[in-house]
Amino acid sequence: MTMATFQAEPQKSDQPVYKSKWSTGRKIRHIVFLVLLVFISLGLPFYLLFITASKDQAEALQLSLRLPTEWHLIDNFKTVLTEGKMITAFFGSVAVTVPAVALALIFGSMASWILARRATKPMAIIYALCISGLILPPAVVSVMMLLKTIGLAGTAIGMICVYMGIYLSTVIFFVTGFIRTIPISLEESARIDGASPARIFFTIVLPLLGPTLGAATILLILYIWNDVFYALFILSGKFDTLPLNLYNVASAGLHLNNWHLIFAYIILMSLPLLVVFAVAQKKIISGITGGAVK
Repeated sequence: MTMATFQAEPQKSDQPVYKSKWSTGRKIRHIVFLVLLVFISLGLPFYLLFITASKDQAEALQLSLRLPTEWHLIDNFKTVLTEGKMITAFFGSVAVTVPAVALALIFGSMASWILARRATKPMAIIYALCISGLILPPAVVSVMMLLKTIGLAGTAIGMICVYMGIYLSTVIFFVTGFIRTIPISLEESARIDGASPARIFFTIVLPLLGPTLGAATILLILYIWNDVFYALFILSGKFDTLPLNLYNVASAGLHLNNWHLIFAYIILMSLPLLVVFAVAQKKIISGITGGAVK
């Protein structure tokens, strides 16, 4: 006995079908809106900064978007470098930023490794205390009194210790969660082979933290390089950094109402950051994608 097989026809819905495709005019409007948004939020401030730094004092006081009648950018750069003592302040910023970032990354990574591998209630409390520095401001007066007591007030070493203590919480917050995703079997295999904890950390754990440490490095450099608040209270004019030097010379009257020199100073102060980010951008992105593939 044969049975006929019938294929049921799909039922048609009475509801109209709407296409999700955008019209050409709507796409153009969205693109124009995004371009204007990027220009207003990013392009316009940089444009104003550049053209103001290229003007003389009379034109710069107007703070307009018009191009300068005569370009004085190179002359303004020379004035800032010679009269503003910017070169000395640059080496001061490097002497403070590089050791502070390096020490914060190393000690923060070590602490994160211990906090991530020992999942106990005391460690959870310690972790909460460590990352509380993200929201709780440091006591500047107490820090100043402590540095004066131990003889580090107004020194680069004291400023490095302050920055390292302030931003350790940032490194711990970034790194601890990433270490928890690393298989513990890698460390156990090395421990079976007789590797010490220090060797396990520096040869296995630390190389795997490249992408996370890259992101943390960018944040720490931005914070420390542009900081003037803590440097103003702790260094007290005995040691110059770029933001502190700009504040001091502007307050002293050298760059007072000279917006063309102030903007030229800001451009020169930002150039090292742009160079660092341009060089490290590909390495950071390749590290992130490599970690994702693994």
